[in-house]
Amino acid sequence: MEYRKIGNSDLELSVITFGAWAAGGWMWGSTDRNDAINAIKASYDLGVTSIDTAPIYGQGDSEEIVGDAIKGISRDKLQIVTKFGMRWDLAKGDFGFKSKNNEGKDIDIYKYASKESVIYECEQSLKRLGTDYIDLYQIHWPDVTTPISETFEAVSKLIEQGKVRYAGVCNYSAAQLKEADQTIEIVSNQIPFSMINRAVEDETVPYCIDNNKSVLAYSPMERGLLTGKITPDYKFEEGDHRKDVKFFSAENIEKTNAFLAKIKPLAEEKNASLSQLVLRWTVERPGITIALVGARNAKQSVQNAEAINVKLSADEIQFINTELKNAGF
Repeated sequence: MEYRKIGNSDLELSVITFGAWAAGGWMWGSTDRNDAINAIKASYDLGVTSIDTAPIYGQGDSEEIVGDAIKGISRDKLQIVTKFGMRWDLAKGDFGFKSKNNEGKDIDIYKYASKESVIYECEQSLKRLGTDYIDLYQIHWPDVTTPISETFEAVSKLIEQGKVRYAGVCNYSAAQLKEADQTIEIVSNQIPFSMINRAVEDETVPYCIDNNKSVLAYSPMERGLLTGKITPDYKFEEGDHRKDVKFFSAENIEKTNAFLAKIKPLAEEKNASLSQLVLRWTVERPGITIALVGARNAKQSVQNAEAINVKLSADEIQFINTELKNAGF
């Protein structure tokens, strides 16, 4: 495995970091708890020492699964990355969206990051994770109802108390990052990025490069689309959010698969899967520090971890970039 430093901190994360959204089941259809635990353990055995989760993933389920998976592993050998600022148990802040929990009950999700809420959420996360500190604590989405300074004063207090090591953000624009930085040093921004979804390269990634903020890319496989295994007639399970996402329209699936067919020979030449080629390309992209990759079972997580073994030359990266452009991405 390879490891990269996060911002100006002394925190290093594994370049392939385990993303535990799907492991929590929520919005992905069902998931098997034991499979998820085994997936985390199998990737750790291959050097994936960093795990990204959030309270909202399964309304605590994902954090509890991570807590179970890391029992018995020396805490200083792991980097736990989690989030705050999305509440399903409190109707305050900026209303986000309606959803269903893993039992199928209706829930309302609010983006809320007041000082009291941040402190409370941290305590709950520490309990579920079974740890006494979080390596990187990130606001999940901007909360327009709370001043950014108030939110990060709370995180600063948690750092003083030793409950959090470093502050990060997710889904922040360059302007929001700049404002947060006035209260506390922000070391990273977790944002959506994939071969076919590169809008963040217009402004946010350049800002992060210029200001030494690490970029943690989420959905680098575009929620499974870039595996090449999704067909235009694919049937999603009940509760799977992907059926309503634009990338999963029949037209876009066809367009994506046609592009993947062009780069598949390169993957085969390297004795790698399409997914592994896509992940290696992602972490070679300027400004992208870490790829957060989900897995529901050990087989998937092992394949993800082994993507680091794929090596790409400058010419091969250029070939992929040209094919992306030719495909209209």
